[in-house]
Amino acid sequence: MKIELVLMLVGAALFGGLFIGMLLRRKMAESRVANAETAAVQVLDEAKRKADSLIKEAVIQAKDAVIAAKSEWEVESRELRREIQSQEKRLVQKEEYLDRKTVQIDERDEDLGKREKRLMQEEDQLKSREGEIDKLIEEQRKRLEDISGISSEEAKRRLMEAMESEARHDGAKRVRQIEDEARETADKKSKEILALAIQRYAGEYVAERTVSAVPLPSDEMKGRIIGREGRNIRAIEAATGIDLIIDDTPEAVIISGFNPVRREVARLSLERLIADGRIHPARIEEIVAKATQDVDNAIREAGEQATFDVGVHGIHPEIVKLIGRLKYRTSYGQNVLNHSLEVAFLCGIMASELGINVKQAKRAGLLHDIGKAVDHEIEGSHAVIGADLARKYGENAAIVHSIGAHHEDEKPESILDVLVQAADALSGARPGARREMLETYVKRLQDLERIGTSFAGVTSCYAIQAGREIRIMVSSDEISDDQSYILAKDVARKIEGEMTYPGQIKVNVIRETRAIEYAK
Repeated sequence: MKIELVLMLVGAALFGGLFIGMLLRRKMAESRVANAETAAVQVLDEAKRKADSLIKEAVIQAKDAVIAAKSEWEVESRELRREIQSQEKRLVQKEEYLDRKTVQIDERDEDLGKREKRLMQEEDQLKSREGEIDKLIEEQRKRLEDISGISSEEAKRRLMEAMESEARHDGAKRVRQIEDEARETADKKSKEILALAIQRYAGEYVAERTVSAVPLPSDEMKGRIIGREGRNIRAIEAATGIDLIIDDTPEAVIISGFNPVRREVARLSLERLIADGRIHPARIEEIVAKATQDVDNAIREAGEQATFDVGVHGIHPEIVKLIGRLKYRTSYGQNVLNHSLEVAFLCGIMASELGINVKQAKRAGLLHDIGKAVDHEIEGSHAVIGADLARKYGENAAIVHSIGAHHEDEKPESILDVLVQAADALSGARPGARREMLETYVKRLQDLERIGTSFAGVTSCYAIQAGREIRIMVSSDEISDDQSYILAKDVARKIEGEMTYPGQIKVNVIRETRAIEYAK
């Protein structure tokens, strides 16, 4: 019981302590709350005071800003009012100016209207006068036609013919006068230079054809050349590219071919085969190969000798070979290599007389026909082909142009071009330099006479001097002295345009007036 009592007392004491602690904590909390409320009231009061001060400051600042904005607005307003006033003044001035202009325009319109009326009246008067004038002109024209007996169209035609005839006559006189003046200064000097060139150079001419004859020791050799079933002759033709003609010609074989180099190879091969006596396909191929090599060497040596004779150096080796090939090329029966050498010397002689570069002139003359070395392989004019080859192998531009211009394929532009043309024509036109087939010769004569008789006023025409001159007889009633010069030029131009010929052709127009009377 005592223990229980003690426990009860202890429990009571503990409960009382707890209750007292709770009361103490409550008191402390209440005091803290009271302190917090007091602090909060103080903070609120302080905040109110600060807020009131801030509101007052903001109100003051707002009032200051309003006052400043009001002052600025007043300044801007005054400036705007001044600008508006100035613009109003300008508008008023413009309106006054436009009013004045409108008045002036109205006055001008009124004036223009009056002038237009006057012009229309004057135009009507002019039209009526033109009608009267046209009537008068028509009446006068009819009176003139009645008096003259011809119509106005006929009169115009006759007037035009008379004017045309007079103009042609004056033109012919002027042409004759110009030619006479030019001849006075140029004819004498040119003749001296050409005569000097011809005298200082004398060349030999060797005529060649497209066939070569190889002599045989006997007619029995023909059978050996033909071979069994023709195998030898076929082997020769296949190896050389030429044709062998074995006919009834005693002790001779004809070699025919357009390519002169191949023809020379065939000639050498055949001569060696005949001398050797062993003629069979294998031997033929061997001999032809050796002959080809020998001909190539001869071509190179001929080109080198030609450059040495002319005195030109630094020519490309391929051009030297082309020059050598000209040894086996002919033109109208004239050996082209000999012709090129002659042209080179003639160019040099004339260049020295004219005071221009002699070496360049000789070089151009030597190379002017190199296109003929390959013109059977390349299509085109030999002058153009030669110019392309010279350009390809680095020749001077002036020499290239002279090669291309020596047959008028290009327009001559320098003295060198004209020199090469003159020397080329001079070399080909010299008597005996070239030969032609009879058919070609006869056809050229016929063409010359046909062209000469195709012009009005020609009574007769004759081609003479082996086709190098044409003499035209004209009627003295239809052709005047001055018109005969024009006729000669027209005939020459037509010959140049329609014919192909070596050298040059002289056109000689002859006009004769005969007065005949009989004494009785």
